[in-house]
Amino acid sequence: MSERRTVKFYQADVFTDTVFGGNPVAVVPDAGSLDAWEMQKIAREMNLSETVFVLPPTDPSAEYRLRFFTPVREIPFAGHPVIGAFYVLAHLGVLRLQEPVTRIHQETSVGVFPLELTVRDGHVRQIMMNQPKPEFIGMVEPLRDLFEVAKAISVPKTQITGTGLPVEVVSTGFPVMIVPVRTLTAVSKASPNIGLLNSVCEQHKAQGLMLFTTVTVEEQSTVHTRMFASPVGVLEDPATGSASGALGAYLVKHGVVDVGPTTEIICEQGYEIDRPSRLTVHVHSDDDEIQYVTVGGRAVMVIEGSVTF
Repeated sequence: MSERRTVKFYQADVFTDTVFGGNPVAVVPDAGSLDAWEMQKIAREMNLSETVFVLPPTDPSAEYRLRFFTPVREIPFAGHPVIGAFYVLAHLGVLRLQEPVTRIHQETSVGVFPLELTVRDGHVRQIMMNQPKPEFIGMVEPLRDLFEVAKAISVPKTQITGTGLPVEVVSTGFPVMIVPVRTLTAVSKASPNIGLLNSVCEQHKAQGLMLFTTVTVEEQSTVHTRMFASPVGVLEDPATGSASGALGAYLVKHGVVDVGPTTEIICEQGYEIDRPSRLTVHVHSDDDEIQYVTVGGRAVMVIEGSVTF
């Protein structure tokens, strides 16, 4: 019989400063001895939207390498696991924090990207991460396809077409279908038809669907969003950093928000599943062209444990 192994993990709630809010993520801070099969098994056991594994970098320009797993597959990039991973590393004292800002480079399968930790009184107050330059993959056309999108999320088609905005697939590392909706009520009542949603996403090369409205619950928010990611095994995500970055780029491209060199967008998400979340998105532009997007927020530690196998 082979010797049993024990792996430590930590769970943090991300994009919130309140326990049981935001988006939970499991973090394995010392995953260098694990292979991909073991990582997938651990992610399935955690059964969260994502589990993130921290490894030594293979690129000399990075301090850490991250791999991201849903319960059913590895994905190239995810937003809230990055925030959770570095919050946990800071909590454990692994990171050497410098005030007021600590800068780190992380390696992922889609490249090496910087992130900044805002530090005050020795504690991390916010983490902002750079995402890959936005890629606008394509509009969802014609009207027949829009009807299929509307059916996939149980939203009247006029709630989408009435916005005057396109349905578009955008990626900042994770391709997501952005769906504008007129009213908060329609967003709140949306319900995914998983089979149809998966088919629509596959047809348009998206791995999930984010619907949004500019009608918000909180006065300081810019948009209210929901994220359905059944193509990667997540029915509804309470806070999605990668998709929010793509949404921010979409909002700037289509003039939904006032645009400047740095455009700040506050996304509220997770209200319909009782995990309210707040995500800060900065879209950085130069000469009317989007250069890059940063997404961030806060996190709180919730669980510490181990997996023995």
